[in-house]
Amino acid sequence: MFCALWLSGTGESTILSPSGGMKRRVMIAKALAHEPDILFLDEPTAGVDVELRRDMWALVRSLRASGVTIILTTHYIEEAEDMADRIGVINHGEIILVEDKAELMRKLGQKQLTVHLHNELDAVPGALATHGLTLTPDHRGLVYCYDSQGERTGITALLQDLSQAGIRFRDLETTESSLEDIFVDLVRRKQ
Repeated sequence: MFCALWLSGTGESTILSPSGGMKRRVMIAKALAHEPDILFLDEPTAGVDVELRRDMWALVRSLRASGVTIILTTHYIEEAEDMADRIGVINHGEIILVEDKAELMRKLGQKQLTVHLHNELDAVPGALATHGLTLTPDHRGLVYCYDSQGERTGITALLQDLSQAGIRFRDLETTESSLEDIFVDLVRRKQ
């Protein structure tokens, strides 16, 4: 492909090579010219600027809304998490999983409760051993992992046991596994 640009008003013409972003735009335009039912995108945002990335995802969303099936390969897991309905994980050329994203997050995702303490602890007290707690690196918090889909999370029992052990806390924080966390865990298991 060759792109030429002539600047008017200077009396001279200048020939420029297209940027990576321009090449990417042309490739996408060519792929869409045939109004495909299925669109394969291989690393479409690798090496593009933020503006092009936003424009591209807006286009992909509108194509998906119009019924186009989009198969995307990416190393940017946050993009897959944001865009995909189904997730496939490939490790060393082997497909290790294909799953509905919501179901994958439900089955393999994990929730964590971090109890931010008033005072530093040297170790997890023995009275709390049944909860499987880990100490944060700064020793000022306890981390509890739980299944949010389970009938009981165990959080109420944990808070009662903290109170009985005389451990005061100043805040509670919950976090949930991201698709990247799940991906890393799956790949580690297969090595």
